[in-house]
Amino acid sequence: MNHLIILVLAAVSIIPKPAVVVELNGNCKASRAQTPQVTLSPALKSEAYILDIDRKGVRICAGGEAGVFYARETLAQLGPGALPCVHIEDAPAFDYRGMMLDCSRHFWTVDEIKTVLDLLAMHKINTFHWHLTDDQGWRIEIKKYPELTRVGNYRPYTVSWPGWHPDGWIPDGVPVDGFYTQEQAREIIEYAAERHIAVIPEIEIPGHSTAALASYPWLGCRGEGYQVACKWLISKDVYCPGKESTFAFLQGVLDEIMDLFPSEYIHIGGDECKKEEWEKCPNCQKRIADEGLRDEKELQSYTIRRIERHVRSRGRKIIGWDEISEGGLSTTAVVMSRFGPPSVKRVIQNGNFVILCPGEHCYFDYYQNPDNAAEPRAHKGGNGNLNLEKAYKLNPRNNYTPAELAMVKGVECCLWTEYVPVMSHLEYMILPRLDAFSEAAWTGGDRDFDDFHARVQVMARRYDALGLNYARHYIGAKPDFEK
Repeated sequence: MNHLIILVLAAVSIIPKPAVVVELNGNCKASRAQTPQVTLSPALKSEAYILDIDRKGVRICAGGEAGVFYARETLAQLGPGALPCVHIEDAPAFDYRGMMLDCSRHFWTVDEIKTVLDLLAMHKINTFHWHLTDDQGWRIEIKKYPELTRVGNYRPYTVSWPGWHPDGWIPDGVPVDGFYTQEQAREIIEYAAERHIAVIPEIEIPGHSTAALASYPWLGCRGEGYQVACKWLISKDVYCPGKESTFAFLQGVLDEIMDLFPSEYIHIGGDECKKEEWEKCPNCQKRIADEGLRDEKELQSYTIRRIERHVRSRGRKIIGWDEISEGGLSTTAVVMSRFGPPSVKRVIQNGNFVILCPGEHCYFDYYQNPDNAAEPRAHKGGNGNLNLEKAYKLNPRNNYTPAELAMVKGVECCLWTEYVPVMSHLEYMILPRLDAFSEAAWTGGDRDFDDFHARVQVMARRYDALGLNYARHYIGAKPDFEK
């Protein structure tokens, strides 16, 4: 199927835009409620489909059940009203099309997670990356270690700031707690599977682990004095890899995670691990000497490689952020890169596949408008205006050779939730930027923003009908949010 051949006329408005659309004369007499005629073809990839609508009815030919599902999602956008007669051929540019949701900084209920999954399905996104642990909260039940969800799931308040001002730290007095039982996790996994979405859990190792240390202090180098973080920061308190008991704990956690989640990959974090405590820890220094490691950076690499061996022993593979590549990995490990082409190219040269999530295009916790006061609180950092057009500009083909692109498994957008406490705010942060991302993930090549923006106007009516909040300024309407 040729993704360079694109013809979409005025009557058909679909996001993400199909590879080939040919509009025909007239409308289909069949109602949308009628069951389409479905056939499967081994000549098509599993997610590919051909959708034909004519005066005789609706026909779907797909490579697999996922392709049938996506054809139905396209069909759902061809309305309301009479179905136009049309021929559509479609298939994704990338096998991995994901979204990460941070459930540590703020907890999202099972029903709220299902709403997110419905949005992913609508946009033909096939992977839900579930960020379950961090410094500010542990969100998944581990039966072997019950303190993780008795102590580690709760923080009494959050210290935040109403802007980027050093003197602006303000405790909000609002407790945050909650976790997913294993039964609830299975419910979400099953709900996602029905929508052809794989769920990949993330358990942060060895950094971003303060909530675990507060639950079981012996996991840290000091062995005492840990609290669930109430402030947005990168904590110096991390797992102690000098102790065998730490690895026993991590392997026990991962065993339950792998028993629970059927995904091919387990995300193990690996990012932003501070090493000050390791420098002072006699157990860590002994580990460095015993293993012939040069320094604390190599101690982190030792930790990641050891965790990877355990995951592989269970028939699974790891995904981790950029930093896991620093000390060498097996070629089965996948690196999720937020840093851009130079970092990605180094990883590819090492023989590892990559998932791209460059912050400048894919981090939906950033503000969308240069006038920050006109929006709900968001992350500013060095990227204070990730608007719809910038999200739409994600195009891996501009930065990599064909050989390098062959090592790119796909792309992912991310919503970190430090400043996103309620569902209406979550919806505002991802919609319609999720539309832009989904088209970049599905089509992969050069695209026309003006054409896309016209189709967003149509999608907005669908969001209105579903009662979803979104950034209305993209369609020329006033914003609708609570400051």
